[in-house]
Order: sequence, then C-alpha cells, then structure tokens
Amino acid sequence: MAVVMAMEAEARPIVERIGAREVEGATPLPVRFFVARAGDCDVVIAVNGRDPRHGVDSIGTEAAALTTWEVIRRFAPELVISAGTAGGWQAKGACIGDVYVSSDVFVHHDRRIAIAGFDAYGVGRYPSADTTGLAESLGLKRGVVTTSNSLDESDDDRRMIAANGGDVKEMEAAAVAYVAELAGVPMFAVKAITDLVDHHTATAEQFTENLALASERLAEVLVRTIGFFAVSVGNGGPDA
Repeated sequence: MAVVMAMEAEARPIVERIGAREVEGATPLPVRFFVARAGDCDVVIAVNGRDPRHGVDSIGTEAAALTTWEVIRRFAPELVISAGTAGGWQAKGACIGDVYVSSDVFVHHDRRIAIAGFDAYGVGRYPSADTTGLAESLGLKRGVVTTSNSLDESDDDRRMIAANGGDVKEMEAAAVAYVAELAGVPMFAVKAITDLVDHHTATAEQFTENLALASERLAEVLVRTIGFFAVSVGNGGPDA
C-alpha cells in the first residue's frame, strides 16, 4: 500500500513509528519515498518533498498528483491512502486532533467552471474506497473530504463546500483520488484536524499551533490503519 503525504512534518511521526527507511530513485520530482514491511504487506510512504524554487513543502494538488502518479508507477500499490492534516467545522462536531476517514467522494471547492459538463468536471466527485469497517473498528469519524489550493476560503468556496456536503477541508486528497481513479487503484483518506474553519482564531495560527499534535495523532491512527488493511492487501486486495 502507498501513503501519500504533503509535508515532512506530517510524515515524520509515521515514518519513525513504522521504522521506514528512505529509498533513492531516479526521478526529476522532489518526492521522497520511505519503505517498511507490515505483516505480509509492503508499505510506501511517499512525501511530496520540498519545492526546489521556494524551499518549502510542496503542498497542494499539483504536487499531490505528481507524487501519486510516481508512487503508483514505481511501486504498483494495491491501495492508496491520502494522509495529512486538515480543517474541520465545530458546527459539524469536529475538534482539534480528531482523525477522519473519507466517505463517499472527494470534491474540489475552488474549481468553478460555469460551462455545461465542465462544471461537474471541476467539482470532480472521485470515489473513496469504503471505509465503514475501518471507521467502526478504529472509532474514527467519517466525512466528505473537500480540496482546494488555498488555506483559507472565499465566500464562493463556502457555497461550494456547503453544496457538496464537505466535512473535512484540505489541499491534496481530490488530486490523489483523481490519479488513483485513472490508475484503477482504490483510495481513501485519513485526515487529522489542525484547525476549525468556523473558529474565531485565524486558520494559519491554528494550523501552526496544532500541527505537531495533529501529526502525532495522525501517525497513531495510520499505524492502526496499516495494520487493519495489511492482511487483506497482502492477500490480493483491500477489504474495508
């Protein structure tokens, strides 16, 4: 299985917990690969890496799509997980440190294309693998993951989020889902809440303050998630 992550700070706790080692490879991308063994299954942690021009983590949909394509091309996983941090809503019951798994579909809330056919393409609605059994087994919340390339949101974004039933707001998962669907690989997301969108404190301030806590919580759940799927993936396919 492959776990696709955007930020090194998000990935470091899970890499350390499963004892993954970095592997080198000929690629023009800044992506970093870490591999480990879990039961009968090989696990690849694929991290977008640092942007060579700006020297920061390569967050957002473009980097996520490239990383997902490269990890599928190189390692041929039977399951892809988009893992990272995200925003949630107090009004929907989210708390800092909560971990959600995706349900139903992944959507974009910043691709507004008011042309027949292209409007639906902009939203996406890429399928999530069924996480019902995983959520029940691990006691996790489930929700529709909505993606954009901005940390904050505009009024138009808010309207699209509401129309699409978004529960978890982040910057990569819909791009990972798009590539996984093209490749025919089942995919779902695991997201830890760093910030509450409807809180009076600025999103960036919440994110910075809660990143370490959420990343540790994410790692805890990812270890259990990997264990949950390792046997079925190692035997020929995921079964949530």
